[in-house]
Amino acid sequence: MAFPDADAARTHAGAWLAGQDEDRQEGNAELIKIAKAARGGAVRVTFVLPAAEPAGAVSVVGDFNGWDPYAHPLRKRSSGVRSAVVTMPAGSTLRFRYLAEGGIWFDDEAASGRVAQDGVVTVPA
Repeated sequence: MAFPDADAARTHAGAWLAGQDEDRQEGNAELIKIAKAARGGAVRVTFVLPAAEPAGAVSVVGDFNGWDPYAHPLRKRSSGVRSAVVTMPAGSTLRFRYLAEGGIWFDDEAASGRVAQDGVVTVPA
């Protein structure tokens, strides 16, 4: 799906994420999955979006990757979603946003909090 401008793309992404928030409350979807800590305290955090919305490439960027849009692109999965995984130390807090094709930033309502415009996820210790 192509968007005429950045505002239209943000509106579409925000509407999709709001719908996912309703599904999540009903137990049907997760956008951020946090695994249990492995030996050594490393925890896998998985960021999930649908494969087709928003259209084009999307990366998760944040303080964990120096806000590098090439470090964690979301990749299509056979389950009909796209995702990216980061490994963090147990007890850490990460700030992040999504960056879509065309320089469009958007947020994830699944974040446990906010700092300025950034979503925040705290990895359990």
